[in-house]
Formats: sequence, C-alpha cells, structure tokens
Amino acid sequence: MAEKKKVAKIILERNYNVPLRKGWLKAPKYRRAKKAVNTLKEFLAKHMKSNDVKLGMYVNEHIWKDGIKSPPHHVKVHVTKDEEGVVKAELEGFEFKGAVQTKPKEEKATGLKGKLQEVLGKKKEDKTEEKKDDDTEKEVKEEEKTQEKKEAKTEKKEPAKEKKPAKPKKTTKKAKK
Repeated sequence: MAEKKKVAKIILERNYNVPLRKGWLKAPKYRRAKKAVNTLKEFLAKHMKSNDVKLGMYVNEHIWKDGIKSPPHHVKVHVTKDEEGVVKAELEGFEFKGAVQTKPKEEKATGLKGKLQEVLGKKKEDKTEEKKDDDTEKEVKEEEKTQEKKEAKTEKKEPAKEKKPAKPKKTTKKAKK
C-alpha cells in the first residue's frame, strides 16, 4: 500500500521585505550574492526564531539573476514555519516547491594538467579502466622482452665479425703570422 507523506502543520506565516544591501556591502564584489543569501538566512532565523531555514528555488534565482557582483537591495519573501521548527522562504507570489540543494564540489586538477583533462574530456573513471589495460599490456611486453633476451643470447654465441680500424682524421693547421 502507498505510504502517506507527513504534512507538517503550519504554525506561523508571514511576509517580509528583507533589506540585503547593508549585509552585502560588507563583502567584496566577488562574494556579494553569497553574502546576500547568508544575510537573508540570518534575518529569517532571527525573526522566525529558528535556525533551520530553507530558501526556495525562486528566491535563490532572484538573488543570483544579475550575477554574483550585483544582488538586489531588497527581496520580498513569503515565509512559513511548521511544527518541527523548519522555516521555508519563497519569493512573494510563488509557492515553495523545494529547498535549494548545494552540489558537492568536484576535484579538478590544477594547471596544465587540469586544462588538458577538460579539453580532452578525460575523467577519473576512464583512467582506472586505462590502468587495468596498461597493466595487462605491461605484462605482455615483459614476456616479449624476456623472449627477445633469450634469442639474443643464442645469437651472441656465433663468431663476431672483425672490426676495421678507424682512419685518422685530417687536421689542418693554420699558418702563424
């Protein structure tokens, strides 16, 4: 049978016009949108009296729409708090669908190696497969080398050809003045 999802009962519901400018002016230009998001979360945590704050997709997009260097000065949000103390904020006029998920950072090689990997499209998974193939190829090459050495030893037993003496080089002497 289908399981029912637990729907948390809404305790508190409010609309805020949150001032973000004072918060993001304290940060360098290349971090302003991040600081605006943190300022919004701090404001909601203070006014809704809960540390568990979830921002909706539309609020996040609204803050980041002009890039990291120029977030909006104010943002109007519709905020709800449920029985469990979870505060959910969404841009005014939109319904909260889901919280913004942060993606885990992928490790990238720096320098020329990293650029080459991006250009060639190689991944770590490909490297592991290549290593397995390389191991088998190395074993085959080692076997071939040992066979070649055995063959070379049998060939050395034959009499060697005599070497001709090298001719002396002609040297030119410049006349003294």
